[in-house]
Amino acid sequence: MKRKSPNITSKLWSCSAVLAVLILWQVLTGFGIVEGFMLPSPNAVARAFVQEFPALMGHARITLSEAFLGLALGILTGFVMAVLMDRFDRLYQAFYPLIVLTQTVPAVAIAPLLVLWFGYEMAPKVILIVITTFFPITVGLLTGFRSADPDAVNLLRAMGAGRGQIFFYIKLPGALGQFFSSLRISASYAVVGAVIAEWLGGFGGLGVYMTRVKKAFAFDKMFAVIILISAISLLLMWAVERLQKKCMPWENSNRD
Repeated sequence: MKRKSPNITSKLWSCSAVLAVLILWQVLTGFGIVEGFMLPSPNAVARAFVQEFPALMGHARITLSEAFLGLALGILTGFVMAVLMDRFDRLYQAFYPLIVLTQTVPAVAIAPLLVLWFGYEMAPKVILIVITTFFPITVGLLTGFRSADPDAVNLLRAMGAGRGQIFFYIKLPGALGQFFSSLRISASYAVVGAVIAEWLGGFGGLGVYMTRVKKAFAFDKMFAVIILISAISLLLMWAVERLQKKCMPWENSNRD
């Protein structure tokens, strides 16, 4: 019970903060301090969410398909690049600056080019998601690989272990913590990247839905889809946290 009390207290503070924001929001709109066309009330947003729920779910299915495919390819790309740069110093010196450079270009600037080159189907969305998600994975894994305990590595070498055995028994398990921390970031980036790509062209998805309701000045629906995107991102981050606990049971025992 004592172990759970700090966690319960933190959740109470978080819920209280969210409730306070909702109350303030309702007061500002309910008393006309902020006009409804500028900021719809929470009640209006809730009604729009319920009314548009079937349409939102249909568009969310498309966005999530793009996000999951792009995230999977981003994880694969980041893992391969991290392994190669950890193995070959020349590759690290050559490609690490280029990888950092890819993150200095805003996704909004890249998306129109991808739509121009690859059309309005799923391909440009997935490519943009890969670009935005592979970097945290690469950096997290590379940091984990390079922070492996040198004494443990030297011990395995003295016992005749090869590079592959050192990687699988020392480096990879030691990098899991950084990997899942990066994966939480990438999971949220995946949804945001899909929505940004859909803004600039597409036939479906939450980004396309946002563009349509914005042109219709239906800001209650706009806020409804924003809340849905935030909820999806939080759910994905929670799923990554649960997966981390399953893959790293020794972390749970250390906390206990």
